[in-house]
Amino acid sequence: MKIVVGVTGASGSIYAFRLLKYLVKSKDVEKIFLVASHVGERVFQYEMGFPISNLGKYDRVKIFDVDDFFAPISSGSFKIDGMVVVPCSMSTLSSIASGVNLNLIHRSAEVSLKEGRKLLLVLREMPFNLIHVKNMEKIILSGGAILSASPSFYGKPSSIENLVDTVVIKILDFLKIENEIRGRWGGDEEG
Repeated sequence: MKIVVGVTGASGSIYAFRLLKYLVKSKDVEKIFLVASHVGERVFQYEMGFPISNLGKYDRVKIFDVDDFFAPISSGSFKIDGMVVVPCSMSTLSSIASGVNLNLIHRSAEVSLKEGRKLLLVLREMPFNLIHVKNMEKIILSGGAILSASPSFYGKPSSIENLVDTVVIKILDFLKIENEIRGRWGGDEEG
């Protein structure tokens, strides 16, 4: 599989980091194309304590500049299996829902929709107003999916990472990537 991961300026960089950790380890994933918005880079650095560019050290991760409209992921002729924007800011949701391509994240998402490929926007902001809800509706009606970064507690998570992984499980399931992360309902005892 080839997966595009977009990281925007909403709080919740740990979701992107944990997802990438599992994607890099997955035997199902051949390549990960990573794009962070300018604010996404700053928020990631602030929340994680290191630059997102450090993730380029993994041989399966290719990082593209958010302003690089010549990147292969900007074209429908370049085959990918899915795209996840995590965390997805409301302004990114709005741009994608409106078909406005201000950067490579927006363009890659539009390509995913027009080519009928999997697109998942992992929203981290709340509460939602009617504009947010209408934009979510547009994404869903266009063939994309919305996942709210709402962790579950039934697995009795013992750390922030365990809690975050309850959302990462949902992302990996959406992409149909096998994983053995603990925290499923009725799937394990410890969480």
